[in-house]
Amino acid sequence: MHHPFEALTPDVVLDALDRVGLRGDGRLTALSSYENRVYQVQLEDGSAVVAKFYRPERWSDERIQEEHDFAAELMAAEVPVIGPLKLMDASLHHFGGFSFSVSPRRGGRAPELDDGEVLEWIGRFLARIHTVGATQPFVSRPRLDVQSFGVEPMQWLLEHDKVPLDVQSAWTKACRGAIDLVSTYAALTEANGQNCADKSGITILRLHGDCHPGNILWTPTDAALAAGPGPHFVDLDDARMGPAVQDLWMLLSGDRSQRTRQLGALVDGYEQFRDFNRAELVLIEPLRTLRLIHYSAWLARRWDDPTFPANFPWFGSSDYWQGQVQMLAEQMEAMQEEPLVV
Repeated sequence: MHHPFEALTPDVVLDALDRVGLRGDGRLTALSSYENRVYQVQLEDGSAVVAKFYRPERWSDERIQEEHDFAAELMAAEVPVIGPLKLMDASLHHFGGFSFSVSPRRGGRAPELDDGEVLEWIGRFLARIHTVGATQPFVSRPRLDVQSFGVEPMQWLLEHDKVPLDVQSAWTKACRGAIDLVSTYAALTEANGQNCADKSGITILRLHGDCHPGNILWTPTDAALAAGPGPHFVDLDDARMGPAVQDLWMLLSGDRSQRTRQLGALVDGYEQFRDFNRAELVLIEPLRTLRLIHYSAWLARRWDDPTFPANFPWFGSSDYWQGQVQMLAEQMEAMQEEPLVV
């Protein structure tokens, strides 16, 4: 069976850009992206752009446009987000059966997350993202909740026989136990609306949604680049409604003392622009648990895309699922420990 992305040849990419007034010189470089297809394209005028072709049938045009509009709001507020260009009076385009957008090329490297000053700087800009994000809700983009990130992925994996029989019972028990614990947190259930504080006082707002280190480009202060020094946020593809801490916890690593120190630096920067609700810290391990379940289903759902077996050859074996059982057990323990304190 052919995958839709097999039709996305270099000629299709160049013809799509030509349709919006950008003439490539024939040089394309595929950039790291599993969910979509992203290319750096050299143009005939000597400049370069980044073309993003969205995975067919993942997001509706309405949801993609909401992502673009959010990026435009952030850029208008001078938040360093790299969003799509408006070409031919639009940011979302269609060609050859694909939806695509074009963004400026920006250089940068991974941020040094062991550096407190770097984390504080990132924290300041996350606060500014959330200040804009809190002004209005998404209308069509989803919410980060236990149903969409836990229950539905678990059910899909079981219904499609993706968990080997020798591990299925243990994994199902561990997954259900973990989801039951996550479900005790009101901010991660669907019942609390899209743009209000829940009964714990935790505000649900528009987020970056997938703020891991790979989605932050760091430009050194001594670099003479148009983007300017500091962090630049890319890839709002997973932007959705959720609690602010979702955009912080993926930047933490190491043992408890290391994570506490990193979180302290992030919050110090964050609170220079916006108050951070400490009640959200209890959500870090539940959010990590949901991401663990969702990630397994994401890999399984994408297995017909040839790039996934090539890049994730370890996925799907009994050993993989046994590892997931252990990780879910560890997450259940972590969710019952005292949260980090800053």
